[in-house]
Amino acid sequence: MVSYGVYKQVIMVLSLLAASALASVLAPVLAHAQDVDAEPKTQLVAIETTVGTITAAIETERAPITAKNFLRYVDEHRFDGTVFYRAMRLDWGDQPNGLVQAGTQYDPKRVLKPIAHEPTNVTGVKHLRGTLSMARFAPGSATGDFSILLQDQPSMDADPSADDPETRAGFAAFGHVVAGMDVVESIHAAPTDPNKGEGWMKGQMLAKPVKIIRMKRVVAVPEAGE
Repeated sequence: MVSYGVYKQVIMVLSLLAASALASVLAPVLAHAQDVDAEPKTQLVAIETTVGTITAAIETERAPITAKNFLRYVDEHRFDGTVFYRAMRLDWGDQPNGLVQAGTQYDPKRVLKPIAHEPTNVTGVKHLRGTLSMARFAPGSATGDFSILLQDQPSMDADPSADDPETRAGFAAFGHVVAGMDVVESIHAAPTDPNKGEGWMKGQMLAKPVKIIRMKRVVAVPEAGE
């Protein structure tokens, strides 16, 4: 007959074995759940202008091609001394609505080669309030100019089912503002020159463009005055 002490020891061993087996089964499941819940990797960039600082999170994980290109312009100081030059205003939806645009304006001393187009249906980065998106002509022609949105603009997202190739491709969103939307709004509200600009952009050019003093990578949102 098995003693009570031996019986307890057997039960303890079986319990430990069961717990170990359960842990080995659950470990990859829990690891996967953590990966799913983890925020996509981003890099903070401070855009210092003459009217204030805008801090943006650049989507290095979800939009790697576009993010790498933007950060190269930042690291090589190609944006320093450029301007916000355009304010497109839309009179529908929540106000203020539209976008502001900035960048190299195809300055041959600043501009790099065009990059491959990353559509939103691939990256998952949508055109929402505060989104940074590449300016371009045809898909695959983006270089060193970008826009910041004042409100959600789903029409800028890729639509793979569309017949029109432009609508099918959409624009490449690659980041979002985490601080300084008031600065974006003040740039957007600045006076425009009715005679500046060409074609459908005529009248959208700022009368006095807002200078970007510098852009730099940061590890946290800069305090006022930094």
